[in-house]
Amino acid sequence: MTDAETNDNQQGTDESPQGAEANIEELRLEDASTEIDLETLEANTETSPQGQESSSDEGLDAFPDSLLDDISAEDAFAAEASARLALQQQVSGLQSQLEERTGQFTRLTADFDNFRKRTAAERENLELQVKCNTITSLLEVVDNFERARSQIKPQNDGEMGIHKSYQGVYKQLVEALKKLGVSPMRCEGQEFDPNLHEAVMREPTDQYPEGIVIEEFVRGYVLGERVLRHAMVKVATPLDPSAESSESSTEA
Repeated sequence: MTDAETNDNQQGTDESPQGAEANIEELRLEDASTEIDLETLEANTETSPQGQESSSDEGLDAFPDSLLDDISAEDAFAAEASARLALQQQVSGLQSQLEERTGQFTRLTADFDNFRKRTAAERENLELQVKCNTITSLLEVVDNFERARSQIKPQNDGEMGIHKSYQGVYKQLVEALKKLGVSPMRCEGQEFDPNLHEAVMREPTDQYPEGIVIEEFVRGYVLGERVLRHAMVKVATPLDPSAESSESSTEA
């Protein structure tokens, strides 16, 4: 019995390594099959996005090309119309600003031109007024020279020398006034003009027509067309018939 059991145990020990090897081989085969399945799964996952993309492309391809062209053309036309409208609004705004600035410039130019003309006229009037006032004050000196010439009669050579000396001054003053544009009035025998003459006396006479200047008491002067001083004159008036009848009766 002992020997038989011993033999059986030896056989069992001899067979056990072979069984283990067989089990190991089976496990290897299962692992290989498992790796193959994983590779297949990875291949499926890699190919799935391409499938989705192809499906989306197929969805876009489902729309007709003419419909897509119409949509893009409408969008482009709408964008062009909106841009054109914006440009028109901008142009109209700039045009209104240009018109406003042009109007302001025209008004400013007109105002400046009027101001320049008004200033020039005021300056000329002021210069003329100062000139007239200065000359008017000198006219009294001229009057005094003329009175002296008419009243003084030199009796000897000394007086004649003095007379010639101040007459020379008088001529020099008259020449200076002529250069400034001053000229005397010639009133005697002219018709009375209230713009030039001042009637200080009236004399009834039949030797002169009515309204004629008979005599000049103070000479008048003008500067161009402006009167520096009115002439003081005596004017002829017609005779009174009642006065003539009374004079004739008195003589009779």
